[in-house]
Amino acid sequence: MHSVSEYFVVISFLLLLHTNVFYIIIIKFLSIFFPDTPKSTYQPTISVVIAAYNEEKVIAERIANIMESDYDMGRIEILIGSDKSSDGTNAILLEAEKKYSNLRVFVFDNRRGKAAILNDLVREAQNEIIVFTDANTEFSKDALKRLGESFSNEKIGGVCGKLILSDQRVRAGESVEEKSYWQLESFLKNAEGKMRILIGANGGIYSIRKNLYRPIPLDKAVTDDLYVSLAVLSQNKDFIYCENATAFEDTGKNIEIEYKRKIRFAATNYQTITHFYNLFFKKNIFIPYAFISHKIIRWFQPHLLIVLFISSLISFQENSLIYWLLICQTGFYLAALIGWILSLYKIKIRLFTLPFFFMLTNYALAVGFVRFLRGRQSAIWQSTAR
Repeated sequence: MHSVSEYFVVISFLLLLHTNVFYIIIIKFLSIFFPDTPKSTYQPTISVVIAAYNEEKVIAERIANIMESDYDMGRIEILIGSDKSSDGTNAILLEAEKKYSNLRVFVFDNRRGKAAILNDLVREAQNEIIVFTDANTEFSKDALKRLGESFSNEKIGGVCGKLILSDQRVRAGESVEEKSYWQLESFLKNAEGKMRILIGANGGIYSIRKNLYRPIPLDKAVTDDLYVSLAVLSQNKDFIYCENATAFEDTGKNIEIEYKRKIRFAATNYQTITHFYNLFFKKNIFIPYAFISHKIIRWFQPHLLIVLFISSLISFQENSLIYWLLICQTGFYLAALIGWILSLYKIKIRLFTLPFFFMLTNYALAVGFVRFLRGRQSAIWQSTAR
């Protein structure tokens, strides 16, 4: 007769295996049976919106980058809101507004956070398609063209582009782990997008129909790009992935900076899902399946890891398989510990740094979950140094 702890071992282990292995294989396999989005020459009117805070180092280049897009500039407007920037951002924006007739600048005197700025900018936007991006992102020349073409089908409510993390700093030996993680995320987004159920867009490059935008809640901090994406799916519209619409960002400067960013996103992710219970009951069964597998289980991964380890400790003497599973867990955690020690000396050995990054990510999730429960995550954001 099996003990309760053995059942906990089996359940937690299978859930962890599903979100990290089985789901990746299954979603890729399922996507094979969905047709590619037909090519089109459709060119809708586009409003590009950017919420900026202290972006004097990049904002001028960002505006120029969008203006150089391979798109009819008469069909594009750019709206940038400065969230009470205290550096030279406002002066740069106001000067650029004089230069470009399709640039609209909004300088806000009160610091309110990214969500409030985006809500104001979308309200002011006059065009059919809203393209969301960041001040530190760089679009490829045809990114807007590729995004716009994808909206030729009325059923498509959102389109996510491909965000490529620059390897400029990876060559210097930093953030290899983040880039590896992002490659997996892009793989999943591609498969989900082909099935038209993309769960969570890349904040640096995604777009939706303006009439599908639902104002981002301001009472408690949520993850803005995730909220906007899930709102589209909740309205029974498709959300796809356009691999040809590419954008670039530098990876984070170091693990510590990325860790702080992950804590914030974890706290706001937990808050975001409280607004979308309806996704669990969609007639399109692939939506709840992807939502639970890709997001929910993964966000509760720290809890599952704790349950698995404690249950294994309790029952390893009763079951030889659990004994070896406990040995594997212990070895993995030791590898992560070694990876942490090596990171202090800026030494990168993938055998150790990848387990360390995995554990760091899950620790950040755990801290973020506590912040979510305590309601202590501010809606005011600080740009990640990249």
